[in-house]
Amino acid sequence: MNQQIENNFSYHAPKPGQPEIYHEIREKAKELAYLIDQKAPDSREKSLAMTNLEQAVFWANAAIARD
Repeated sequence: MNQQIENNFSYHAPKPGQPEIYHEIREKAKELAYLIDQKAPDSREKSLAMTNLEQAVFWANAAIARD
């Protein structure tokens, strides 16, 4: 059995303190998203920046959850 596969495809219930960390990460990302939205012209590049920011939040939270 591959432990990494088992871990990556399992539900990870939040541990004490984790929801607050998730919230903090989302708030900082939202701050950056607003800055990008205000300063960058509408374009494919702006859309990619937003998509990748969403991915960064997802993977940061996954790193916390999977630890």
